[in-house]
Amino acid sequence: MRWLVGWSSAAAAPAGRRGSARSTANGGRRAAGYPDPHADSRTGHHVDHNAGRSSGHNSGDAYGSHDPYDSYGPYGHAPHTAHLPDGSDGVLQPVGAQVLWGGPDPLWAVGDWRPDEIRVVEARPGDRLAVFGCCGATDEELRLGLIAARGGAFRHLTAWPGSYTAVACVGRRITIAADLAGARPVFHVPWAGGTAYATAALPLADLVEAELDFGHLAALLACPEAPEALGEGTPYREVRRVPPGHALIVRDGGSREVTSYESSASLVVGAPPVDPEAAVAGVRDALVEAVRARLTAPRHAAEHDIDVGAVRDPGPVPGMGPADRQRARGGPAPGVGADLSGGPASGTLALLAAGLPGTPGTVFGSGAAGAGERLLAVTFNDLTLGGAADPSGTAGADSHLAELERAHTIADNPRLRHVVVTGGEETLPYADLANGPLTDEPGPSLVTAERHRHRLGAGSADHFLGVGARQVIDAHPARLADLLLDRRRRHLVRPVAALARAEGQAQGQVGGRSLRVPVTIYRAARRLARTPYRDGVVETAAQLRDSSFTAAAFAPYPEGGESAVDASVAALTWCRPGPAARWLTGEALAEVSLRLEATAQSRPSVERPGERRARAALARAAADHRVLEQAVEIRNQRLHSPYFDNQVVRAARELPEALRVRPGARASILRAALAGAGVHDVPPGWGAPTHATHHAALRTGVRLAAEQLLELFRAPLLAEAGLVEARVVRQAIQRVARGEQLPVEGIADLVSMELWLSRLLARRGTCWTGAAAPRHRAAAAGVHPDARYERILPPTAG
Repeated sequence: MRWLVGWSSAAAAPAGRRGSARSTANGGRRAAGYPDPHADSRTGHHVDHNAGRSSGHNSGDAYGSHDPYDSYGPYGHAPHTAHLPDGSDGVLQPVGAQVLWGGPDPLWAVGDWRPDEIRVVEARPGDRLAVFGCCGATDEELRLGLIAARGGAFRHLTAWPGSYTAVACVGRRITIAADLAGARPVFHVPWAGGTAYATAALPLADLVEAELDFGHLAALLACPEAPEALGEGTPYREVRRVPPGHALIVRDGGSREVTSYESSASLVVGAPPVDPEAAVAGVRDALVEAVRARLTAPRHAAEHDIDVGAVRDPGPVPGMGPADRQRARGGPAPGVGADLSGGPASGTLALLAAGLPGTPGTVFGSGAAGAGERLLAVTFNDLTLGGAADPSGTAGADSHLAELERAHTIADNPRLRHVVVTGGEETLPYADLANGPLTDEPGPSLVTAERHRHRLGAGSADHFLGVGARQVIDAHPARLADLLLDRRRRHLVRPVAALARAEGQAQGQVGGRSLRVPVTIYRAARRLARTPYRDGVVETAAQLRDSSFTAAAFAPYPEGGESAVDASVAALTWCRPGPAARWLTGEALAEVSLRLEATAQSRPSVERPGERRARAALARAAADHRVLEQAVEIRNQRLHSPYFDNQVVRAARELPEALRVRPGARASILRAALAGAGVHDVPPGWGAPTHATHHAALRTGVRLAAEQLLELFRAPLLAEAGLVEARVVRQAIQRVARGEQLPVEGIADLVSMELWLSRLLARRGTCWTGAAAPRHRAAAAGVHPDARYERILPPTAG
């Protein structure tokens, strides 16, 4: 897990305390082998940004150290508010951290960051910019962005290709921007009279010894895609999240501001329409630049891949698959690789990465291929989807076989080296729940971590993933209401007709219910278009408090991917309960409903329903992907998801809504992106839906791991927190294991939350070290009822 953390102290240190600790910190870090933040990113040589300055400034006049015991906090002069650049006195510093700069506003990088993943530039004395992650900008472009941020135009810090976090320090003004999707969030908390910020919530929770926020946990289960319920909170009390598309600005350690850096879409009906061809070309260019930013970065390999005396991959070995040989070598393959599931999202990235000229995928002379121009493409073959493991999953098995055929067709590209990783019951969801790291936040991907880790173990040091394409490019069903608001009813014909055909194929004949699909969809879209935001959210809050909602806890659940029409109708609302909401207690649902009503009354929205729902779905997908990255982390491996990049998200938002709602829009847009890069041949069935395989795997996993799950909920922590009743959850698991049509995604939400709570409470120690480190870790009070806090009721009228 890699994160950055810093704070802005409310009081600057006295001038008499300033010394030469800055040079000591940098010199000590270089001697210890840490990456030099002042090194040129292209050559790796140290660049003295202080050259030509006066000796007084070089001695630490602007960045010098301060007396750790002379920092004013909420209780006077507190030693734990020290801002020591190198932490040599052991007062307070993150565990395993490397300091980037000191002074009253220090910044640390924690974790196994690569040297090229941390870049620090300076424009003038006191103005510094640190960029963490993969950024395609040159050092000169970074300096120009810092100059623009100095004048307040900090949107420039988010406009470079790649996925990164930028921290701009202009004097005593700190600006740190979250990304547009939410895959690289920013958190903050009031601390020691100032503000502490980080790209992870757990370190800040340890810093202030925060307890669990049970209201936020209940909202995660009840309405995971509703920003009205989640707000800016986190699972830890007092720790706040910067919303996607916003930046945190801290001035002089005191004032704290969260402001948007992205202009909102025009609400004028008569606004000039966007050219569809230009919008598709923008998505194509953004994707190409996103892939190029990763390919032009330095290649990375483990020590055994470059050591002459190390044991290399001997190639095919009887009884050993590629994943087994990869584990025997001790890490991922060197160079760049990509997933190749057979879908358009991963296939586009693999073909782009393999087709860009002059950017080889693997390190020359390493691995079994021994060729520098071939890119490793990994396909996962789930052997449990053959139909025998789950008799009801015939559609999932057929879809999975079609995906494999498309993957093999794409892999015929001579610049791809195809590897197929097979997995049986040991790679199904809910496998090996006892082992796993503690992630920053809970997420449903915790139950599928072993499945993904098995596939990624055969991947490369830099591995492309196709996640996020559906949320970034596809149209959310609620966008149909946006078309009605714009009086563009004719654009509803194609999507409604496609849903009717899909319903007819699911029934085996055209007729019956499929003939009522156009009327059903149109009525739902018109109802959403005519429902004000406040009324829609209040209606969902009333639904959560309705006794009939919990009474139908075991009613059939049609939205589980079984019917596209039912899922579309259910999504045509301002806000909707999640799949696990039906199994929560009445007290937890009431608390979430109060959150919804309070937000609807205090923060009315002026966005269109489709646009708002699409942003919320993207934020939820990005947050879950962040949890997945931490849960499946493999040493020396980096996972890249270009669809979550800022520039790709911006380009996709320019797509006209009429183009988005067309059937097969994502496949056609990605096909155009490939055509712009010179790839014109795509396999038959490009863009076919693949939801059935995911649901079939989840149901099979619940059936095989039923005993383990029942034992997990014998005395669950969620029940101690008052969020669920253990008896109800156990009954739901038993019914899903018997094959009843219940929301299997809700089981995943409950299990992942229970796993995360148990791992959090079982940890020892904190993220901080030193004589002034907190004595207690986060959530030290556990989940007992006496740890509950007083709820905040919605404001009363008048």
